[in-house]
Amino acid sequence: MAVFAIYGATGHTGRLVTAELLTRGKDVIVAGRDPDALAALGPARVLVAPLDDPDALRALATAADVIIHCAGPFAVTGPPVAAAAAESGCHYVDHAVEVHHVHRLFQEYPERAQAAGITMLPSVSFYGGLGDLLAGAVAARVPDIERVTVAYAVHNWMMTHGAVETARLLFADTDRIGFEDGAPRYGFVEPRNAIFAFPPPVGPRAMIAPVPFPEAVTVPRHVCTRAVEAQLTAHTFSEDQAFTSEGVGPDERAGSEFTITAQVLGTAGSATGHLHGRDLWRAAAVASVEAAVRLTEGGVKSGVLSPGEAFDGAEFLSTLAARGLFTLELPEGA
Repeated sequence: MAVFAIYGATGHTGRLVTAELLTRGKDVIVAGRDPDALAALGPARVLVAPLDDPDALRALATAADVIIHCAGPFAVTGPPVAAAAAESGCHYVDHAVEVHHVHRLFQEYPERAQAAGITMLPSVSFYGGLGDLLAGAVAARVPDIERVTVAYAVHNWMMTHGAVETARLLFADTDRIGFEDGAPRYGFVEPRNAIFAFPPPVGPRAMIAPVPFPEAVTVPRHVCTRAVEAQLTAHTFSEDQAFTSEGVGPDERAGSEFTITAQVLGTAGSATGHLHGRDLWRAAAVASVEAAVRLTEGGVKSGVLSPGEAFDGAEFLSTLAARGLFTLELPEGA
């Protein structure tokens, strides 16, 4: 039986991932810094592995077939865990939204992953991952693509401590990565005011455009397009609870509502697809578990891949929809 390690298992996402794996009857190792908190998670093996202990991280990766990395911010936590996975021949899945971490994995790890015979999947999460998969599913219906826009409408998002730290890093960063004119674009981009027309009942919303999410790096890997942009509803960060909800319980945190729309514009037509759901945290957790399980079952090429590069977007999202994570609307034939 394949062994699944969850790094950062005591955080909110880590707990959801652990619970999902145990529900599926998987062999689980929970890992992090705090042995008492790890032991309280239930019927799983415990391995204490601080980020500054490379030997412990390698021991974790050696003991597992795949690591699901849940402890952000990944600009800090990603490099040591990814390195341990590559050195030990262990598949790697993470929840990163930080575009520079994702870009770094694609730049530095392809040959190491291929040599080790493993697959590394960054950003298999809500922001970035689901958008990448949806963009791939919709783009399959549009020839000669000019622009892909992934737009997120999120209400009542209650951020964890790790999410707050990540958000602060993202929006303070002036060294952005975009994708325009068929090529990566590096450097600061002044956010603009934009309106995006979501399907009912959300409707047109004011947006932050662009937001520094991974789609600018991940989508062009499997969609031939001249431009990619991610957008987020402007009200998401202005809601009172967004930055003040670190201490709320899991039931209250599950009250988020979301719509993700991928709009694909071509020279001779366009197409859109949508996800509508509640509890973005659970959607992210189950997405990463589904990806990790598929890696252990084989059939995914080795190397560093985006979610939409590793899996058929329409099929993968349909599997998640069947688990009740969201409703899925795709253009006919997708």
